[in-house]
Amino acid sequence: MAHVLVVDDEPGIREFVAEALADDDHEVAQAASGEAAWALLEREGFDVVLSDLRMPGMDGMALLRRLRERQPDVECIILTAHGDVDTAVEAMRLGAFDYLQKPLGSLAELRLLIRRAAERRALRNFQEAHQGSSDAAPELTFGAPAMQPVVAALRKVAVTDATVLLIGESGTGKEIAARAVHGMSRRKAGPFVAVNCAALAEQLLESELFGHEKGAFTGAHARRRGRIEVAQGGTFFLDEVGELALPLQAKLLRLLQERTFERLGGGPTLRADVRWIAATNRDLPAMIAEGRFREDLFHRLAVFPVVLPPLRDRREDIEPLAERLLAQACANLGRKPLKLDPSARALLRRARWSGNVRELANTLERAAILADGDTLHEGELAIPGLGFTPAPVAAAPAPPAAPVAAGEPGHDGPPRPLQDLERDAIEAALRHFEGNRIRTAEALGIGVRTLYDKIKRYGLGE
Repeated sequence: MAHVLVVDDEPGIREFVAEALADDDHEVAQAASGEAAWALLEREGFDVVLSDLRMPGMDGMALLRRLRERQPDVECIILTAHGDVDTAVEAMRLGAFDYLQKPLGSLAELRLLIRRAAERRALRNFQEAHQGSSDAAPELTFGAPAMQPVVAALRKVAVTDATVLLIGESGTGKEIAARAVHGMSRRKAGPFVAVNCAALAEQLLESELFGHEKGAFTGAHARRRGRIEVAQGGTFFLDEVGELALPLQAKLLRLLQERTFERLGGGPTLRADVRWIAATNRDLPAMIAEGRFREDLFHRLAVFPVVLPPLRDRREDIEPLAERLLAQACANLGRKPLKLDPSARALLRRARWSGNVRELANTLERAAILADGDTLHEGELAIPGLGFTPAPVAAAPAPPAAPVAAGEPGHDGPPRPLQDLERDAIEAALRHFEGNRIRTAEALGIGVRTLYDKIKRYGLGE
């Protein structure tokens, strides 16, 4: 279904065409002049404009020129009388999708042309959304029991348009799960667009999401379509949603409620025909209690929450996943494939993988870079001097001992405040990663923006 604007100063033709397109399941608006059409285009987002060539005031050619200048992504089809064919051909040189001659001989031809124009716009959106990406993605699981209910839940929700909230530690594969939902949905032929809320400053993120009009801010030299607009007809994945600043949370809430938005700097009101998937490694209820996340937004996002288990709880997946990741790393590096010997497999199985799949992938890629032979051994995974020695999984905790009163043997003094423990953990991680804040945030399981806030709070960056 496309959103179509029919422009013609003859009411009979205009209404006939609009009714024919509405019967073909399109959403249709009408305008009796070029000026009225432009007023609608400024307020609403359209996929296709079907305009008469000759009209009083702003004619079809003038409307086309304005569209190409200000809304170049909208497809335009020209309606023309027999004697105006040369002008219609000129319109195509200016960027019109095609033209139709009056009187219309076939409604089937009209409907087919509208569908093709809408498909071209959808294809452009799809190509833009998939630039530099690959449709290939690792499987969600290789048989780990902890993942079976997760996969079952994702399969059930995928066939709906319900909003999904993926919850899990950093590196557990939340984007892979989101892509799997998209691939199992009825929107799979549409684009999959992902935006990481922790990767951009607030103003840049707002422009990335919603797009902007020319002159909306310093440096906005031309109109730019936002990622939500690019995702039309597909799935929009909002990663690290817990890192959104409160003002952007309010705008996202409005978007989810009304399914419409505007680019920065004004312009037409656009529809958000997307399926929403969000992800976070944060405790959003705790953030709500602290006033750092909107409760109403949480309930809009958590229509169908799914918790992804950490890699240490799905050990059956580690070896087959490692083989897949190692093959991918070798292919990316342009080197011959590597095998894992029994000692390396044993090390992979017993490691804790606090950074989950991301840490496993980084470890294997680093080993593939340094490996000389065609087999990886335990010693090539635990690389001295590079800060990686896989920690063994902790044994099951012993039953809690009876409390020891202050002053009695075995009491180590009063417990330290939680913020002191947090400060020490951040300081130790920064030191371990030699000040690399991205790796520190990943290891601690928090967003980069959150880490910056805590470093400032505890005076660790001075």
